[in-house]
Amino acid sequence: MATSDSKTTKDHNTIKNWTEDRDGKPAVVESTSNSSKGGGLLRINFPGYAEDNLKNISWEEFFRIFDENNLQFLYQEETKDGGKSRFFKFVGED
Repeated sequence: MATSDSKTTKDHNTIKNWTEDRDGKPAVVESTSNSSKGGGLLRINFPGYAEDNLKNISWEEFFRIFDENNLQFLYQEETKDGGKSRFFKFVGED
């Protein structure tokens, strides 16, 4: 049975492992990378799915922005048909 349910985490290792298992890289929206609020809008840059305006960053920088903005990582392990899901988003902690 597919595990298409979404999960949330703040665990850096879980986020990094999920991302790298899908060949993703930590990134920010380039036009926001010098933002005065927290260093930019976080994204994950997947090969073949990249937005043109993404700038790859280090995991250290990614998690600095993630933690400073009190974010959680909402993600899905598998699609409903059992394939590897790339669904994720960053949500604020309530």
